[in-house]
Amino acid sequence: MAKLYFYYASMNAGKSTTLLQADFNYRERGMHTMLWTAALDDRYHAGAVSSRIGLRADAHLFTPETDLLIAVDAEHASSPLSCLLVDEAQFLSRDQVLQLARVADERGIPVLCYGLRTDFQAQLFPGSAALLGLADALIEIKAVCHCGRKSTMNLRVDGDGKPVREGAQIGIGGNESYLALCRRHFMELARG
Repeated sequence: MAKLYFYYASMNAGKSTTLLQADFNYRERGMHTMLWTAALDDRYHAGAVSSRIGLRADAHLFTPETDLLIAVDAEHASSPLSCLLVDEAQFLSRDQVLQLARVADERGIPVLCYGLRTDFQAQLFPGSAALLGLADALIEIKAVCHCGRKSTMNLRVDGDGKPVREGAQIGIGGNESYLALCRRHFMELARG
């Protein structure tokens, strides 16, 4: 029976690298996969899942308007899918997560979603909230804070490295914009 998986972590934990490794494993065995990533994340290459260590694979782009079930059904009819992999899953809508659950439940295709759990204010992203509630399996990918404890939080920083406490939930960036921290250090810096 296919399942809906949610692999979550703070920034810089290797989520995209892990996704690309899973995709490689399927393809190496002659299986057909379909990769998706958020259209709004264009840090590296639009239309690709890219990792900081240089791995990359072409991917379909989703926006809030994308009907994933229709797109997956069309691909699956053309070439049967063995697995669906979604990067930046925090940007999915609740409806899209429900569509992915149908892919697993009704189409029998495993769905592996990778993303952040919370934003820079420790609030759940809509896609992450839906996945935490609906996924069959929740897997935390570990990252490390500068103190050596497990990093679970994402602190947004400005150009001078100072904490940003207000603003839009979505702010695309990497190491120049975010620090992955344990809760203790996140709370200390977020409070000021």
